[in-house]
Amino acid sequence: MGAVRTRRMPRAVREQQMLDAAVEIFGRRGYTAASMDEIAELAGVSKPLVYLYLNSKEDLFTACIRREAAALTDAVRDGVRPGLPADRQLWEGLRAFFTHTARHPEGWAVLHLRARTHGEPFAAEIAAVRAEIVAFVTELIIVAAREAHHDPALPEREVAGLAEALVGAAESLAAWANATPGVTSRQAAATLMNFAWAGLGDLMRNRPWSPSAEARPA
Repeated sequence: MGAVRTRRMPRAVREQQMLDAAVEIFGRRGYTAASMDEIAELAGVSKPLVYLYLNSKEDLFTACIRREAAALTDAVRDGVRPGLPADRQLWEGLRAFFTHTARHPEGWAVLHLRARTHGEPFAAEIAAVRAEIVAFVTELIIVAAREAHHDPALPEREVAGLAEALVGAAESLAAWANATPGVTSRQAAATLMNFAWAGLGDLMRNRPWSPSAEARPA
């Protein structure tokens, strides 16, 4: 009976089962150590069927990256409600980010750890999704500046740098939170807001930090 159900299973559903298994194995073991036999066994299919659907181990890993990246970016975008003040939008986006990475630790491991250690073409896939998230955060910062000043004074390059720094901090904090028992997504988001928004808030109020004359070396 089980074999009959497998044959009648829609291709899209069966493929998602393979991807679920692959994400779990790749996330735990890494790309090199992951075994296609183990992935097939966990998915409940034969190894030839995995190859039939997804061609190769490299293509399977790429498909995992793309699926997990799309899920993460969708979660962050869906978490931000338009019309809220800029700090609330950033807070909701961070909450969504940390909630998703906590609920999908293997998927986050694939994106943050595994894909970055094997060069092209995997690094290019990660760079693309990261650029999308940075662009989204950049827009949030620009919106905040427009709310604070009708003519925002923050240079475009500075805004882009702030977004890069914030995304990098979120990535590192998500890895730390997933590895540290008891840290909730809300706590991780609050930690980053307390670290980042105080400085961003001063920038919005046109009070940037600069080294004092006394702090400069002689």
